[in-house]
Amino acid sequence: MKTIETERLILREWRLEDLDDFHECAKNPNVGPMAGWEPHSSKDESLRVLNSYIADNGRWAIVLKENGKTIGSIRIYPDENRGSFSERNGAKLISYFLSFDYWNNGYMTEAVKRVIKYAFDELNVELLTVFHTPQNVRTRRVIEKCGFQYETTIPNGKKNYDGQTFDSICYSIVKSEM
Repeated sequence: MKTIETERLILREWRLEDLDDFHECAKNPNVGPMAGWEPHSSKDESLRVLNSYIADNGRWAIVLKENGKTIGSIRIYPDENRGSFSERNGAKLISYFLSFDYWNNGYMTEAVKRVIKYAFDELNVELLTVFHTPQNVRTRRVIEKCGFQYETTIPNGKKNYDGQTFDSICYSIVKSEM
């Protein structure tokens, strides 16, 4: 995975030394539930997930340039089995989360815009998609600031860690429209 940078951020592979920052983020009850996963109850749980991120090699750690702190994650991967999008050959899906202490600073918008550029310019992706649930207003704002356009809502399209289902609100952005 290629390391990419923005004005304030470095997007790079996850490392074991990110464990403390990752656990701090993942245990916060405001972060995981918005993304559909349960807050981490222990550092061992965070280590298991971190090891899967390291093995995945398709997920960037979001790191602040000013101090080297890991504050979130962003991923781009094939958009398969997602309703109408599964028929679009080569579509990629973006997903992300950010540590609660860093919300409302524009970091995620900055990271998503850079990943869009990377996907279109370097990976030659033609279509990017992103999803959010109705209660995740912050993610919706990032999606809209980054130029994604509303496509559809899939009723009960997202199942949370606790079994609750939510609508999945789908957006896309096409390379040719950039």
